[in-house]
Amino acid sequence: MEPKHVNDNPNDDRFDLIILGASGFTGKYVLREALKFLNINNPSSPLKSIALAGRNPTKLTQALQWATRPNPPPTLTIITADTTDTSSLRALCAQTRLLLNCVGPFRLHGEPVVAACVESGCDYLDICGEPEFMERMEAVCHDRAAETGSLVVSACGFDSVPAELGLMFNSRQWVGPAVPNQVEAYVSLESEKRIVGNFATYESAVLGVANANKLLELRRSRPRRARPMIPGPPPSKGETIENQKKIGLWAVKLPSADSVIVRRTLAILTENPHGLPGLNESADMAEKREAFWSSVKPAHFGVKIGSKSLLGILRIIMVGIFIGLLGSTGFGRWLLLKFPSVFSLGWFRKNGPSEEEVESASFKMWFVGRGFTNESLASQGNTKPDMEIITRVMGPEIGYLTTPIILIQCALILLSQRNNLPKGGVYTPGIIFGPTDLQERLQKNGISFDIISKSNFSS
Repeated sequence: MEPKHVNDNPNDDRFDLIILGASGFTGKYVLREALKFLNINNPSSPLKSIALAGRNPTKLTQALQWATRPNPPPTLTIITADTTDTSSLRALCAQTRLLLNCVGPFRLHGEPVVAACVESGCDYLDICGEPEFMERMEAVCHDRAAETGSLVVSACGFDSVPAELGLMFNSRQWVGPAVPNQVEAYVSLESEKRIVGNFATYESAVLGVANANKLLELRRSRPRRARPMIPGPPPSKGETIENQKKIGLWAVKLPSADSVIVRRTLAILTENPHGLPGLNESADMAEKREAFWSSVKPAHFGVKIGSKSLLGILRIIMVGIFIGLLGSTGFGRWLLLKFPSVFSLGWFRKNGPSEEEVESASFKMWFVGRGFTNESLASQGNTKPDMEIITRVMGPEIGYLTTPIILIQCALILLSQRNNLPKGGVYTPGIIFGPTDLQERLQKNGISFDIISKSNFSS
């Protein structure tokens, strides 16, 4: 039975959301998660109608059957759309309030989708972790999106919501007069079986190396963003390989989107200290938003990937060397993409992980914050931090379980709380969803936020 469409506006017959790329590796897990909150399954949910879109209707039908097994699937509308066909994308966006884009790599396929959403005025969320694409969309589409009322938010998955909310969670534990100076995130991927990643993630990393110069050119061409005032001297770079004994990990710097996204959020917050006002928010919500942002203290932020063994870190470094060296030439990229399992030392393969490998995996993301017991200490020359707060975000497998959970909860907030969010524009997830109940929603859906320790030490 096809779900009846209900909307705040009885004259609006658009779908609540369309999932583009629902038959892909990640897309089918996003679909499975979305169906849990479809109104016929969950009467209190704001999600009344879903449609699926992609190039191959047969594969979309198969994805729907997979997502609902062993139960029969609901009757959902399936729409043929191709990221290379702008007319099909415009028609698609005209039929929905919100589009979830699961088609990557986004630098190859994403811009026409964002452009179509912006022109139609529908909202857009994706699971991108590619800094060049996201910053380019902000440069190209922000002003027009603000005009048309299209809210465009990338990185609404494991990249980069755990990092954004995790930093804010740690930051809010620093109660005045204490202030943070630096928060380092340590990502630890764990599994009872072997860890296998999504090929599209690997492909994005390879293309990121190939297009590194484009990102530098884009940043040079853009106005310099505001920088937050962070108490105390900037932290030292530290060792290349770190043994973080308090959390039991060896770690090395991870060149991920997370630190880039966090810096963009902090820049927007510096320019807008009370956050971004909603389209038609209530006085209560405005007060709540301002109170939330007044409790968030900026800090220098970085991300490292961790392993319980030094051998694991050396393996990570080896994969990084392969991608860094070979990703800069055409033949090298061909080798990397032709033989992903070889050059990733088994971490990535074209057919992705098995369902058993997905179910057995999990992540821990530790946030080690160092700062000062009193802000006045931070201004005393070369004073070193004398306080440390460790927090942790923890959840299931990152690409196929945590990412769909986050994306769908962001979508539900957008559908149910649209008046409390900005009219339109291209933004980071932190500045949009930080003051909402996203953290509480994630906690109810298997992603935990914990305070591990607070300690003082002599500087």
